[in-house]
Amino acid sequence: MKRLLLILIPLPLAAHMVSMSTSELRLHGPKGQFELRMPIYEVPHIPGAERSIFDNIQFTGGGGPARRAGQECREDPAGAALVCTANYEFPGDVEQLEAEITLFAITVPNHIHILRAVNGSKSDQAVFDASFTHATIAFRPPTSFEMMMKQFGAGVVRATGLAQLLFLAALVLAARSRRELLWLTLAFATAQFVVAAAMPLTSFAPAPRFIEAAAALTVAYLAVEILLLPDAGKRWLVVAALGLFHGFYFAVFLRTAGYHALYFLPGVLLAEVVMIAALAVCVHWLSTRAPLLRPVPVSAAALLMIGLAWFAIRLRS
Repeated sequence: MKRLLLILIPLPLAAHMVSMSTSELRLHGPKGQFELRMPIYEVPHIPGAERSIFDNIQFTGGGGPARRAGQECREDPAGAALVCTANYEFPGDVEQLEAEITLFAITVPNHIHILRAVNGSKSDQAVFDASFTHATIAFRPPTSFEMMMKQFGAGVVRATGLAQLLFLAALVLAARSRRELLWLTLAFATAQFVVAAAMPLTSFAPAPRFIEAAAALTVAYLAVEILLLPDAGKRWLVVAALGLFHGFYFAVFLRTAGYHALYFLPGVLLAEVVMIAALAVCVHWLSTRAPLLRPVPVSAAALLMIGLAWFAIRLRS
């Protein structure tokens, strides 16, 4: 068990739940003005921030790659974000833009970057992460079906992060029967989606550090419930309350990307249900094939240590 914990405790270092930056590229013929905003808490982890950021952003259009000039980075007046600007010159007028953005390589593995490109009266945007580093922007309004599928797919991808997986593992371990697992899943999803859909309609904007610290504590608390209160009733109420905090992450993404909750959240639900089912199969297999290993309490203890370590790391970052 000690060896297992030593292997798993470093996982919170990769479980950076809220890591997001945005940018806008405004095109005027063969020229473009670019501005990027990155939360200031990301910057200390980036060696040579200005050079590294622009080295991981490439544009092609108008017949070839763009040439960059006049780049600079500075803190905004509020000290909350690093603002980087640059001018780009393309070989010709840009009708279709190719963008390759790999900022995850210099921040954290699950960093998300949202690029909005404007060309005259036309605009479009693309989302980049470790899975999607390249995008083609054709500057035409997407069809309703294209928009729905794009946002649905984004929901699937956003739900499969390590931070979400940790809590879903705790949720599966907390279920003492298939029926209870169904109720826990329903309670978690409902609470999570109510917050995710409603918060972008308000001015409430929780700090990323709060969202991460709260998510870490939800994992630790559910692990404590499994270990110390194995026969506790109404566990679905506990899971619902914890699900409210997980809704903050998706709310922040929806607000930043401008996506529609009705398209995005079903993708999240599909991914979470698939992960819950897969985890439940694994737990059942271990419990029946290797009961002497006590997979539920051992896994819960590991999640407790991970949750507390994650909380401490994010609180100090």
